[in-house]
Amino acid sequence: MSHAYRLVVSCPDQVGIVARVSTFIAEQGGWITEANQHSDLGAGRFFMRYEINPETIGLSAAELGKRFAPIGEEFGMQWRVHDTAAKKRVVLMVSKDSHCLVDLLHRWQSGDLDCEIPCVISNHDDMRSLVEWHGIPFHHVPVDKNDKAPAFAEVERLVEESRADCIVLARYMQIIPPSLCERYAGRLINIHHSFLPSFVGAKPYHQAFGRGVKLIGATCHYVTEELDAGPIIEQDIHRVTHCHTAEELVRIGRDVEQKVLARGLRWHLQDRVLIHGNKTIVFA
Repeated sequence: MSHAYRLVVSCPDQVGIVARVSTFIAEQGGWITEANQHSDLGAGRFFMRYEINPETIGLSAAELGKRFAPIGEEFGMQWRVHDTAAKKRVVLMVSKDSHCLVDLLHRWQSGDLDCEIPCVISNHDDMRSLVEWHGIPFHHVPVDKNDKAPAFAEVERLVEESRADCIVLARYMQIIPPSLCERYAGRLINIHHSFLPSFVGAKPYHQAFGRGVKLIGATCHYVTEELDAGPIIEQDIHRVTHCHTAEELVRIGRDVEQKVLARGLRWHLQDRVLIHGNKTIVFA
């Protein structure tokens, strides 16, 4: 991935935003290499993502942000500047299902996911050898179903110690407490199958097989206090028929889950996802 500064903006929509921001970047000598914009006419909100070649500016990202701040104030913007040279730190959490974890580790190792993985946290010890083979610290934090607070206090400590920019639940089968949801709002990513709320609980694919479903899918979303109802980042589906067995539905579902999670995480890492309320704008 080439070095870039990313300017991401969300603000009330009005005339002149693009002209003002583009002129500012030109005045700094900046070369815009990618530009994304969207006006939500219903909400009256404007969203923007620019990638800028740093070599044409000769300023640090911090200095560029300092110079941009008056424009942000003028237009009532929520904005940030990110230097891609500073890789985001992603903590992965997993239980016993390995498919999403294996896929993310492979993509990270191959350079497909441009991030750092400071550690993996799990409520089971099954994935230790896999994670440590990749040279990543593994933390086993068992969760007592009768008193989950101590386990999640330790999880929160480990996440803070890791200086995490983002947490990914790669099939972590525990409900995240509200305190962690609030602290990492917009930075806590989950993946789940498409059968909610129809098939809740154990063996959802087998339940779906019993009902003769025709579509298998997955949803990648940000985690909120309301279970599986946070802003959606990415979704996908795969059509199935009566010819597929329950075991084939499980296999297909796992394939969809890992692809959707990888895309959602990649877009998050690339600052392509902007949240407004319980909705996302994804400049993919």
